[in-house]
Amino acid sequence: MRPIIILLLFLLTGITQAQEQKFNSEDLAITQLIDGTLLTPLNIEKLDLAIIIGGSGPTDRNGNQNFLKNNSLKKLAEQLTLQNIATFRYDKRIVKQLKMKQVDKSIKFDDFISDAEDVLDYFKAKNTFNKIYVIGHSQGSLIGMIISKDKADGFISIAGPAETIDTVIIEQLTTNAPIYLEDSKSVFAILKTGKTTTDYPAALESIFNLDVQPFIANWMTYNPQDELKKLDIPILIINGTKDLQVSVKAAETLKTIAPKAKLQLIENMNHIFVPITGDRLENTKSYNESAREIAPELTTSIVDFIQTN
Repeated sequence: MRPIIILLLFLLTGITQAQEQKFNSEDLAITQLIDGTLLTPLNIEKLDLAIIIGGSGPTDRNGNQNFLKNNSLKKLAEQLTLQNIATFRYDKRIVKQLKMKQVDKSIKFDDFISDAEDVLDYFKAKNTFNKIYVIGHSQGSLIGMIISKDKADGFISIAGPAETIDTVIIEQLTTNAPIYLEDSKSVFAILKTGKTTTDYPAALESIFNLDVQPFIANWMTYNPQDELKKLDIPILIINGTKDLQVSVKAAETLKTIAPKAKLQLIENMNHIFVPITGDRLENTKSYNESAREIAPELTTSIVDFIQTN
């Protein structure tokens, strides 16, 4: 009887797995440094595709970093695909470098732009999708703006800053650590001249360590407001009212720059897309709570935008 029981268990497991498959998933290597996951709805041809670009830091295709696991980008990709929109999300190049223990300390913001362009060009060359939309989250919003010009069919910014990175950091320090404001302004002034410096307080080491200064200097040269003005495609700007990193004001500023864009403010949504009903502690803890579901309004607003454009 034991072999029969094992066979039945095997068959039942196979049926369960078949029932759970709601979309196709394929891992793709776009370049030697960029790997990602393509999700496509079942049995639908000539789909629209949304390319998802993650935020700052060593962010992987799922939206996770080191000891922070929330699966924000994975959840968004899956929810969009369940609504018949194909999605591609990818690991930032530094993720693969960390895995290989070969981190390139000369990496620039331009490299992230180049990587995103490679992804967009890859799918445009395949010509298997109807329209291609770019979704940029946080830092990825600026990258998405830059690569979308003359290439994408639409652009979606989620929690995208409206100022250059030096201005963003200065604003954050003004609110959270004003004691370091003048030191930071001095460092940024030096970086704008193309030089680096070790003349800053030890407390600012995580922001201004010598290895990262060339990256920040390169990043500073791009202004989201300037880049958004260059786009002549449908634009959707999304921000959550409980976002601790990017304020609603930033989204409203972007809207003034692109008056034809649609602005969607999602009540209680935070930076990683989940609804927050409690205080700041709940908000920060959610960054490492992968069981939380993302705000449904995020998915519906993106789906509506893509379907109507």
